[in-house]
Amino acid sequence: MRSQPDRVRPDSSQETSDRHELVNRTPATAAFDLIVIGASLGGLRALEVILSGLQPNCPAAIAIAQHRHRHQDANLAAFLQHESPLPLVEAEDKQAIVAGHIYLAPADYHLLIEPGHFALSTEAPVTYARPSIDVLFESAANAYAKRVIGVILTGASADGAQGLAKIEAYGGLAVVQDPSTAENRTMPNAAIAATRAAKILPLPMIAPFLVSCFC
Repeated sequence: MRSQPDRVRPDSSQETSDRHELVNRTPATAAFDLIVIGASLGGLRALEVILSGLQPNCPAAIAIAQHRHRHQDANLAAFLQHESPLPLVEAEDKQAIVAGHIYLAPADYHLLIEPGHFALSTEAPVTYARPSIDVLFESAANAYAKRVIGVILTGASADGAQGLAKIEAYGGLAVVQDPSTAENRTMPNAAIAATRAAKILPLPMIAPFLVSCFC
């Protein structure tokens, strides 16, 4: 049975900044346990590019919220698995979070991160979306703080911007697809505006950067 935890609400107090730059160097230490990725319009192609560039020995778990129609089934997970060297499944309620695995938010459910496991919720859509990227990202920040990398990809809404800002505020790493390489710029532009020092990377550079965080 799907559980229905309280919805994580956006933090509207996060300050914004217009100063951002492309950062190519890797962090000094590979201190991350979780990567969360949010995508909407154009996200399937972007996810294909990123997943195909990952390494099979990734020491972090990855959770993805891709906006999709409520009636879409598990075929999306099967489709993305073809591009991924890591095992990829739709997340289940109370499922343990395991390093080196990729978890996809099910259609019409919010995916939340709790310490060591997932929770699913049918609370009302956030920013017109369920799954909501903000819900995933904010719960990840609450559970894993500085040990999270948040990645915002192409999309036609502002979903994920406040969640990425919270990851950054809690000491995690914020990554945004360069809007010039996005099918739709709205989501990356909103994420850039909501964060102070997001690493803004062209789509082909995101996977190599993520890999470099663990080398």
